[in-house]
Amino acid sequence: MTLLIGSLTIGLILAMLALGIFISFRIFEFADITAEGSFTFGAAIGAALIAAGMNPLLATAIAFIGGFSAGCVTGILHTRFKINSLLSGILVMTALYSVNLHVMGKSNVPLLSETTVFTWMENLSIRISGDGAQVNILGWMVPSGDLWVLLFCFVIVLLICMLLYWFFRTNMGTAMRATGDNDQMIRALGVNTNLMIIFGIGLSNAFIALAGAMLAQYQGFADVQMGIGMMVWGLASVVIGEALISERSLGLVITGAVMGSVLFRLLVAIALRWGMNPNDLKLITAVFVFIALILPGMLNRSKKRSLIRRSHA
Repeated sequence: MTLLIGSLTIGLILAMLALGIFISFRIFEFADITAEGSFTFGAAIGAALIAAGMNPLLATAIAFIGGFSAGCVTGILHTRFKINSLLSGILVMTALYSVNLHVMGKSNVPLLSETTVFTWMENLSIRISGDGAQVNILGWMVPSGDLWVLLFCFVIVLLICMLLYWFFRTNMGTAMRATGDNDQMIRALGVNTNLMIIFGIGLSNAFIALAGAMLAQYQGFADVQMGIGMMVWGLASVVIGEALISERSLGLVITGAVMGSVLFRLLVAIALRWGMNPNDLKLITAVFVFIALILPGMLNRSKKRSLIRRSHA
């Protein structure tokens, strides 16, 4: 049960990553590889500032702003300098590797002895339930501190989802969605599509950096390599969420991205529990993404064949 609670917590943290990928990949159809650099960038900023004695919430907020800045650079390279979206992301991701090393001062920053937002949740649990308190869940004893951390992550993700739902229904949010759907039409209405793309990619990477900062605090360290494969992870979460949610309404699509992140993390945890070699984790991730990408099309073709057979019967 402790493994399950931990997997759910990490799944919720990485749901912020999935929401960021959702913005760039689904709203703008922008293949933004910056995610692999901005995820580590957020972790590096948060960890370095916390290790320097800064308030964890303020450090996390600065990490959010750092990710936004990195995304804006990618957007500017694409819109102002007409560089291909994929190449723009690769350029910024490559540059961020060196930036992250400068921010951290070394390849790894430990946080086990530092006060983080999760330390606050554990201390709150001790004050409310007592030191070492456990809760019986379906016959398993789970530390109350783990449940408080899980609840905290759930509330944060819920607030982010509500904020995104509200934002994308405002005039600016609607203009961003219209830019991704039909940029020529929205440009004819007087909207600066370049500005929409820059802001949208910045917002996407802001949430990705936030996920990095939160994961670093949860795991107790930030590492310069921790962003490798996060683009694929976020994409898998979005695709799995779309497979779970057949409707395409805004609220359900946002909810699906969160559900996809949690489910994907649970699948990985189950695979590791069954004895999968951790060295094969990236390979299994790629296989999961491949299955998630082709499965909806296969199901649709199967339904069409069934309808054709019924019509000829």
